[in-house]
Amino acid sequence: MSTTATAAPFRFFDSRVVRTRRLGPSTIRITFGGDSLAGFAAGGRDQRFKLFLPHPHQYSPVIPTDAGEDWFARWRAMDPAVRAVMRSYTVREQRRDPGELDVDFALHGDGGPASRWAARAVPGDPVVLLGPVEPDNGGVDFRPPPGTDWVLLTGDETALPAVAGILAWLPVTARARVWIEVPHAADVQDLPTRAEAEITWLVREDAHAETIVDAVRAAAFPPGAPYAWIAGEAGGVRALRRHLVGERGFDRRAVTFTGYWRRGVTEEDLLAEAVAGTAAADD
Repeated sequence: MSTTATAAPFRFFDSRVVRTRRLGPSTIRITFGGDSLAGFAAGGRDQRFKLFLPHPHQYSPVIPTDAGEDWFARWRAMDPAVRAVMRSYTVREQRRDPGELDVDFALHGDGGPASRWAARAVPGDPVVLLGPVEPDNGGVDFRPPPGTDWVLLTGDETALPAVAGILAWLPVTARARVWIEVPHAADVQDLPTRAEAEITWLVREDAHAETIVDAVRAAAFPPGAPYAWIAGEAGGVRALRRHLVGERGFDRRAVTFTGYWRRGVTEEDLLAEAVAGTAAADD
């Protein structure tokens, strides 16, 4: 159960909303369609891509003319009030006949632009995706090293689509221990998998619910070589990584960790940091 990252080209895909469906109080599934999606090659697991959305005063998103190597610099150089809103999302499922892509959006209480757009999306709304044209691509982070005996997965509602994609991809021979934190009991989902998976749901509205970090700290792990994939709120992710590496003896190379958001910081603040960091690297 091992995979190796390879470089693969990405390009822009014009698409439109086909339908929307509420999965629970905190999540809405939006299905995108369009002829161009025939060339979109999702690699399964935690496949991420860039989604470009229009501002409220626009009909369609304004993006660079092509997805060459300098697309980000050209997007960054545009007027922030004009250039498309850009966010990273995970492919929940891709179908070929017809060509459709499901994306699950966490509806945040902060009312960020992507969350607001998703809550109001209707069939026909135009979007643009920047995604891979080959299934083995740099937008997939779940890559267990050779010799992995079992995997540990953790995430909150923002990481739930990626956890679901990983579970759907795992082979029947895989073993997984999974912890998922969601705001409400009605946010719990059925997560199909062929793997031998033990899934623990932690519901924040339950006054006695543990945090993911506390739940993992108290857990007994299976024997054998582990691989951990942990995502969600950045502070919790860092604490969990420290526990796994420092207290449980996980090899640092066998822990993939991603902070999807940071407590007390808006989506726009994080994007501004990313833009500033890229600008500094270019100087």
